[in-house]
Amino acid sequence: MNNIASILVLIFLAVTFIQSGYEKTIYWKDNLEWLKGHFAKTPIKNVVHWALFHVLVLELISGILCISGCLQLLINNGRTVGLYGAIFSCLTLIFLLIGQRMAKDYDGARTIVIYFIPAVMAAYWLS
Repeated sequence: MNNIASILVLIFLAVTFIQSGYEKTIYWKDNLEWLKGHFAKTPIKNVVHWALFHVLVLELISGILCISGCLQLLINNGRTVGLYGAIFSCLTLIFLLIGQRMAKDYDGARTIVIYFIPAVMAAYWLS
């Protein structure tokens, strides 16, 4: 169990992104309506549906890579897939951060940092 910290962080990221992707899928219309208001005064106000779709795809890729990375670590001690999961997680969070900053939602932006720290830790540990 040399990789227990990496495995735990990858599980944390997988749960975070798969749950978020699931909720975006199940409550698509509700999310879209709320986000249209949230981004009404930003440059992306007319493409919120595309932005939401891209974030959904990034979240699902991140979550799937993190789960696959856990399995790879457990099966053969490989780190490649987990590293990709951590990197995709960081990129996804950066996109979310950009959106929150554009919307001037500084509390939301601060919250993203809470998730970004373990994602960066995982990328560092797995690199």
